Amino acid sequence: MESLSLLPMPQSLTMLPGRYVATSAQRILLQGTAPGDLWFTARRLQNALRAYAGVEWELTATPEGPPGEIGATLRVAADSVIHPQGYALTIKDGGIIIEAPEPAGIFYGVCTLIQIIEQSGRSLPCLHINDHPDFAARGVMIDISRDKVPTMETLLMLTDMLAGWKINQVQLYTEHTFAYRNHPDVWARASPLTGEEVLALDAYCKERFIELVPNQNSFGHMHRWLIHPRYAALAEIHGEFQAPWGVMRGPFSLAPEDPDSLKLVRSLYDELLPHFSSRLFNVGCDETVDLGQGRSRDACAQRGVGRVYLDFLLKLYDAVKQHGRTMMFWGDIVNNHPELIDELPRDLIALEWGYEADHPFDRHCARYAAAGIPFYVCPGTSSWQSIAGRTDNTLGNLRNAAENGLKHGAIGYLITDWGDMGHWQVLPISFLGFAVGAAFAWAYAANRDMNVPAAVSRHAFTDPTGAMGQVAYDLGNVYRAVGYEPPNSSVLFWVLQAPDSDARDLPPLDFDRALDAINAAIQPIAVERMIRPDAPLILQEFDNTVRLLRHACRLGQLLTQPDGAGALPRRRLLNDDMREIIREYERLWLARNRLGGLSDSVARLERVRARYNPQEQTP
Repeated sequence: MESLSLLPMPQSLTMLPGRYVATSAQRILLQGTAPGDLWFTARRLQNALRAYAGVEWELTATPEGPPGEIGATLRVAADSVIHPQGYALTIKDGGIIIEAPEPAGIFYGVCTLIQIIEQSGRSLPCLHINDHPDFAARGVMIDISRDKVPTMETLLMLTDMLAGWKINQVQLYTEHTFAYRNHPDVWARASPLTGEEVLALDAYCKERFIELVPNQNSFGHMHRWLIHPRYAALAEIHGEFQAPWGVMRGPFSLAPEDPDSLKLVRSLYDELLPHFSSRLFNVGCDETVDLGQGRSRDACAQRGVGRVYLDFLLKLYDAVKQHGRTMMFWGDIVNNHPELIDELPRDLIALEWGYEADHPFDRHCARYAAAGIPFYVCPGTSSWQSIAGRTDNTLGNLRNAAENGLKHGAIGYLITDWGDMGHWQVLPISFLGFAVGAAFAWAYAANRDMNVPAAVSRHAFTDPTGAMGQVAYDLGNVYRAVGYEPPNSSVLFWVLQAPDSDARDLPPLDFDRALDAINAAIQPIAVERMIRPDAPLILQEFDNTVRLLRHACRLGQLLTQPDGAGALPRRRLLNDDMREIIREYERLWLARNRLGGLSDSVARLERVRARYNPQEQTP
């Protein structure tokens, strides 16, 4: 059997004897629907044949012509496959046939065929594939609010990559990074997405059978709004409050008992939603951790924190319904008050998120299923607060979500990629989580034992040697070498973010071992053969990531060893190193992202450098 690397691997693949050799002067036949429904898909196949097989195939809507002229048939037939997004792909002596009940299935079949052509050229192995997705909705959510707002070029590149892996939903997590016409002060320095850009991206996604779902946090995480005088009165609290992870300072959440909070949110919906063709809408509402500690204290004392939360959530639900949309919301707060789950409307979608390998997806999903609430499982890439990712945790988290989502009937699988505390990780660090998550969401049983480094190398980094996938995999496990694994983050990240934290309760930290792990992880990079257009940029991004990891190790060594005669020279070297890291960090940021947010992110790195030069302390 010929070895093919497909991402995702299909539900069923049978190799047949023989090969089909593509020749020039053949055609791609579009059948069973209006040709325009398959035009973009057929052009995608046409371009792949030109690039990887060296043949030019014309598109046609009629089989009439000399025998043998039809090289590939893309046929929409209602009874071809049971699943609405499924397809059947056959390669045999007489040519290629892809059949599906809907145009989306034809697109997914062509995505699989293109991967075969990329590996086989014009001599294709004969085979038969029956395929369909485990989860109807397979999404990726990208944080564009802390602090990176990708350029349109970056967003289009990501859309193409994800579409090729059969992802069919994209969300852009938004707090303040849409250019609201009536609220310019909030996004003035953020380089936001404009309405015109959203319209263009929505159309681009639709061609690729991706639903661009609007996303606007509407309760918690409203700091970027509430710091402005115009909105300050809507805050739950200004000043300190207790969060599950420590003391925070507001403002943070909207005051749910203030009618003007709902008025503000409604005005945002009125501006944002007309730009999206999707009938879904993610209103966020996660981590309202200050609720009941400020203006809603009395209401929470009388009715309970959970009830006050749910009352405001239902007001948002009504506002979303008035726009003819289905509301999606993060489910963490109702999970803290499970007695309220039965009161949720049955026509919203709960988003069950959790980012550790052992997150209780099983218990939480069972609650939604028992109550008849539609829900997604939402694991993550584990890239944020890590610098280079957390590979083992990522894979465990993605598997956990897939297994328990399937067990309890989740209608969607949403891979999240966050940018907490400066969004220090470069985009390619997230490729591993995107690729594996896409595979698990499509066909978990067929992909759960996948060779992750090899698959990620070929399909994410377009490196057939396997080197880049192995580097990404191993560099993402450096977090384990230090000897302590804090939740949702890595020690090396916190060494840089909070070097003065009290480490007395921690086990001994082995920064020497971490340095050895970094050096071992990057060895295969010498033989990579990426053919992506941005391959040089990816190498530069990994180089700066490695420098940042090594810097964290050396700072950790300095912090855990008593000051001695060599401390001052070491600080000077670290100062020079961080200055160079920052300079390159700024350049790499602008290669994929807009200017807005860069100064906030760099300020966190400058605070590290200021440790070595107290006279340069930044405010």
